[in-house]
Amino acid sequence: MHPFERARAVGAMFDTIAHRYDLLNRLMSVGQDVRWRRLAVAALTDLPPGPLLDLGTGTGDLALALRCGVPGRDVVGLDLSAGMLRVGRAKFTARGVQGVHLVRGDGLHLPFADGAFAGAVTAFTLRNVADLGAALREVRRVLRPGGAFACLEITRPRPGPLATLFGLYFQRLVPAAGGLISGRPAAYRYLPDSVERFVDGEELAAALTAAGLRGVQMRRFWPGAVTLHTARR
Repeated sequence: MHPFERARAVGAMFDTIAHRYDLLNRLMSVGQDVRWRRLAVAALTDLPPGPLLDLGTGTGDLALALRCGVPGRDVVGLDLSAGMLRVGRAKFTARGVQGVHLVRGDGLHLPFADGAFAGAVTAFTLRNVADLGAALREVRRVLRPGGAFACLEITRPRPGPLATLFGLYFQRLVPAAGGLISGRPAAYRYLPDSVERFVDGEELAAALTAAGLRGVQMRRFWPGAVTLHTARR
């Protein structure tokens, strides 16, 4: 599938589950997704002046965590899904959130100038892009020198008993429960399939380095199936 066609298909799929996305994130991660986002935000240290980017912002939870966790910075959240952005805007309006700007766009062609951001984050997004290397090079392009990047992603855990249990949970229970609650079973069958097709944690670290980012570090959570990568331009 052409990258443009894949982007449209992924955006349309997330449109269909936007109304239940936040609820299902809490349920599927047993509430841990909130903690993981806070850790990603906390990883953005020693930043140059300037705004922050949330790539693949979805309904804006990570953008909101950025706004609260790094005070005094404007935040831009970008996503392909108009439906997810509508949910995010409604959420921000209801909470009176200021300083977070949600825009629709493609992570392979970021609509921002070179060096526009002091820092960038992304959560559970990169395995949905058609060209991982191109997306990471775009992140590097829009970061200022010294800017930091933090990436949360679901990746294949290392083999072992916990990985086996996680596989049963993620491959069987999550698609069944997600499909039942959202009414869109195909979207939640896509979730474990996308992880199987994606790189593992070590390969993602190598891809960050290949894109020109430096100082790459990785942490694993839950049980090794969620990774937090950090790097700097």
